[in-house]
Amino acid sequence: MEKLSIQAKKAYFAKHRKSNFSASLRLEGFSTSINDEECKLPSRKAALKAVQQLKV
Repeated sequence: MEKLSIQAKKAYFAKHRKSNFSASLRLEGFSTSINDEECKLPSRKAALKAVQQLKV
């Protein structure tokens, strides 16, 4: 059996972490789609800016 690189291991676990999270959301009654997994989150700077605008 060949050894996997650390990058391959990280990619494997990241993929399965997303699918497990989606499955747990579905079990709790939330509707999810495949597109939800592909959405990128905003940067930290953009998130802070959005929160600051809400406080004003």
